[in-house]
Amino acid sequence: MIFYQSRSYGFLRFNFKTVGLLASTFILTDAASSQANATSSTPTVTTRTTKRKPATVHPAETGRQSPAALTATSRKAPVTAIRAADSGETVIVTGTRETGKKARDSVSPIDIVSARQLAETGMPDLRDALTQLLPSLTMPTGGFDTGALTDSFSLRGLSPNETLVLVDGKRRHTTANIYADPGPQQGATPVDIDMIPMAAIDHVEILRDGASAQYGSDAVAGVVNIILKKTDHGFHARSISGITASGDGFEQGIYLDGGAKLGSRGYVHVSGDFMHQDHTYRGADDLRTQSKINKLLGQPEQTRESVSITAGYHLTDSVEAYAVATYAHRHAESYQNYRTASSLAAYPAYAAIYPNGYSPLETLDENDWEVTAGLKGDLDHWHWDLSSVYGRDYNNIGLKNSANYSLAAATGQTPTAFAVQGFNNEMWSNTFDLSKSFHIDGWPHAINVAGGATYRYESYAIGTGSLASTYGSGSDALAGTTYQNAGHFNRDVVGGYIDIATHLAKNLQLDLAGRYEHYTDVSDTETGKAALRYDPLPWLGFRGTISNGFHAPTLAQEYYSSVALSPTAARGIIGANSPGALANGATSLKPERSTSATGGIIIEPVRKLHITADVYQINLRDQILPGGNVYGDQAISALNANGFQLPSEAASWSSASLSTHWFANVASTRTQGLDITATYPTSLGVYGHIDWDVGINLNRTRLTHQGTDAQGNNLLTAQSIAYITTGYPRSKMIWGGRYTSDDGKLTVGLHEIRWGQTTSELTYYTGATNSSALSSTDFLPFRNSPKFVTNLEVTYRVMPKLSFTIGGNNLFDKRPSRVPDGNRYLGVPQYYMSTSQLGMNGGFYYLRADLSL
Repeated sequence: MIFYQSRSYGFLRFNFKTVGLLASTFILTDAASSQANATSSTPTVTTRTTKRKPATVHPAETGRQSPAALTATSRKAPVTAIRAADSGETVIVTGTRETGKKARDSVSPIDIVSARQLAETGMPDLRDALTQLLPSLTMPTGGFDTGALTDSFSLRGLSPNETLVLVDGKRRHTTANIYADPGPQQGATPVDIDMIPMAAIDHVEILRDGASAQYGSDAVAGVVNIILKKTDHGFHARSISGITASGDGFEQGIYLDGGAKLGSRGYVHVSGDFMHQDHTYRGADDLRTQSKINKLLGQPEQTRESVSITAGYHLTDSVEAYAVATYAHRHAESYQNYRTASSLAAYPAYAAIYPNGYSPLETLDENDWEVTAGLKGDLDHWHWDLSSVYGRDYNNIGLKNSANYSLAAATGQTPTAFAVQGFNNEMWSNTFDLSKSFHIDGWPHAINVAGGATYRYESYAIGTGSLASTYGSGSDALAGTTYQNAGHFNRDVVGGYIDIATHLAKNLQLDLAGRYEHYTDVSDTETGKAALRYDPLPWLGFRGTISNGFHAPTLAQEYYSSVALSPTAARGIIGANSPGALANGATSLKPERSTSATGGIIIEPVRKLHITADVYQINLRDQILPGGNVYGDQAISALNANGFQLPSEAASWSSASLSTHWFANVASTRTQGLDITATYPTSLGVYGHIDWDVGINLNRTRLTHQGTDAQGNNLLTAQSIAYITTGYPRSKMIWGGRYTSDDGKLTVGLHEIRWGQTTSELTYYTGATNSSALSSTDFLPFRNSPKFVTNLEVTYRVMPKLSFTIGGNNLFDKRPSRVPDGNRYLGVPQYYMSTSQLGMNGGFYYLRADLSL
């Protein structure tokens, strides 16, 4: 695959036309290539054509380009691509409020990934594809319970909540399904980017810099801006079929998109995905049965359908109406720990149904949709944009192959399927943005001034489970939500920002931003950012930023409550404002606050060799994690206060096996890191060319402070500290190249990914079947050693518009380090799912077909 940095090394501000044209050969060639080929997986048009002409970008992709400036073109064909000036590099809309800003001039590090690059990974999901391409982005090794049913990712070793996701520059709503289980991502309710059709994506811009002053809450680690297709012509179809090296986990993805004109002044583009994946099974023998009957460890089954529509219409030469709508449905199922036949001895009616025991399945039926409508235009050289975005994610969580023992004891019968939980997350965001470039007397450089205001309504609702799921101790594996823990919660957010960008000298540019926001539940926040870039030579540039940011606690973190049951353990999490938490010293959540600094160099030491290096430091205060940790009888009391009951046999479980937590502002951390990218093209004459690339992320997080309870006890255990300091890889490196034949018919991509180590603190278990936790304070340090993964894909274009690809990710079937026997509950989880290193599925081999019309 052509690595993403081969598209983003153009941060240099070249003054020589010849060098600029050479740079355009390799910089962002597909991120904004001609729209007819934006989703093509073949290199014939995209790679070779860009050697002769600059890349292009559609005006709608800039988000702030003046309709008046595009009048001559748009009146004839309103969606025809407009060429970026001079070098032809892609115009970016992330991290800047200037119109027509090119990636090579960015004051902050930004990566651009094209639709073609995403397809070249062979991964059916957007999240998985980005993980193959970006060194600074990681995803969980696995996942537990309902947390495994939502796709999350992390940037720069911080929680998924610390990355802001935009779609066409507009804030995207988040999932309603909180990750409630222990791990680095605990408490996360991120944007599930896989609910956006991959067929709809033109390119993705990733800003690796704090940007709360520019975009508001959550942009602590950076911003991911997904730019959708807006062409008025063409049709593209792609199919990806794959299976793991173990012969399970079959995946099938089908992706379709096409565009049409709306009269002579508009466009409409429709895209759709269908994706299915089967279960994988990676568990070791269950010590109770000495067999692999326990299917806990593995990939959930999932089927997802999604569709999107983008449209635009020029009402006048200077005013455009636009709209975006996305909808996705997901059904997913995740196995829980196996229940042996002996556990049903007291319930003969249920034992007759499952004489050999049973494996509960947690299920998710999710409906996710978002609608954007807006007007933008140009008035007296002011670029304005008025928009409204409404998004909603609803999760209906169920349980199959389960039982309610309390109900069975009381009535002699119990259902086998339950409606357990329901969550609804809504966001209604309204924004007005203005920008204009000024020239004033006495100042030789243009001054770009931008500002805007926003109002956002957020709500989070928790529904009750069915009566059968809440009676007594509730449904086994996951008890239903009781009425005491249900409710509807909301808040309002109002804010405004201002952004000023100019040059202090010919080669010295400055960007200043400030934002104020008021939250009705967590008061006010003020953030600012200053960015500076200096280019002393055409082949050398320096850049740096300093900013502060924040992440407001999510409504889910404030109010979510649930209990997860295992055969011999229970783990509860309750709302910070709930009776059980308040009785144990909990306090209301405050926003997380950050201070970030980055410094970088952009250099071309020899012709065509482009290198960028950026160091960063992120100080994060009042980090939100489960901080109240109570065990044994104290945990039972806290759960009872919130309306939860435990099975009667819980009285015999060890104290460490019974726990209850709530979210709190528990810690301050310092994250330091280094990002390096390098690209170099090699010409083979009549035999073709090779594009080489290297990307490196080095990352380390340290605990600088942790909170204490009313008695002065630390809120974090050694295990919790490891989640936030060493649960993400210390490094991630991607290097390799892509060969393209001279006629463009054959491409071969070969890349190596090195996943750095993660370190965890593992629970000790006792007994012949590892069924009892030994301690809540004594853990085993476990090092998940670095792993090397090889990715290979070969594409052949059999016809100008038809190509086939065969490939393998993790070609040699590498797996995470195995957990010691004494630290596996029931002996099953041989890989530790709570880190964000190498996935546990192993090798994945696929076939891909692409057709463009």
